[in-house]
Amino acid sequence: MRSTRTHRKNTVLAVAAVAVLSLGLTACGGDDKGTGTRDEGAATTSNSSATATATATASATTAASTTGGTATGTGTGPGAKKAAATGGKTVSCTFKDVRVTAAKADETPTEHIVLTAVNKSGRACRLDGYPLIAFGEIHTAKDIPPVAKSKPAAPVVLQPGDPAYANVRISLGGVHEDNKVVNSFDVNLFTGDEPTEGTLVVKAPAGGIAVDEDAAKTGYWTQELRNGADEF
Repeated sequence: MRSTRTHRKNTVLAVAAVAVLSLGLTACGGDDKGTGTRDEGAATTSNSSATATATATASATTAASTTGGTATGTGTGPGAKKAAATGGKTVSCTFKDVRVTAAKADETPTEHIVLTAVNKSGRACRLDGYPLIAFGEIHTAKDIPPVAKSKPAAPVVLQPGDPAYANVRISLGGVHEDNKVVNSFDVNLFTGDEPTEGTLVVKAPAGGIAVDEDAAKTGYWTQELRNGADEF
């Protein structure tokens, strides 16, 4: 009897040990599964955080880039250069800004000369009106009137190095008692509708020119000579 009780006791203990071991294994398996789930959850959270951070960083970068582009466009970038070139009012050319030369027209006898004004200032300027010409003493010379039909439709704005032209009739040709030989003459410029201070002394073409002040007329400054408008 004692032997039987001892065997049963040992059997119960063995079963109990197996049960405990099984529970332990089950618990460990649950922990592994739970830990995996937590790790997976942590990884998901970490990835979400990284994605959010990346998105925020990209948005900030885009915003900074957009702001920087606008600032560049209105500051020192190409947009600013364009604005500087087109914005505001271009100043009028003065006698210090241009060099004026004269050449005889290709005709016989010579009835016209062509004045060429070149911007030497290094900046853009506007050549207003027509050349104010004095063939003789500036205080006593007759005013040379402009020809209205030669007036250009748009302002004549000269970039550095650009030329403009004015056709000038100096006589009706032939020999006339009122003709006078001129070796140089004075040219003034306009600022708007008012003459500017300062005079350009222009050398006449070789041999001088025969001028009849009563017949003389001048065209407006234009960026190119135009048939019809500049023929008078």
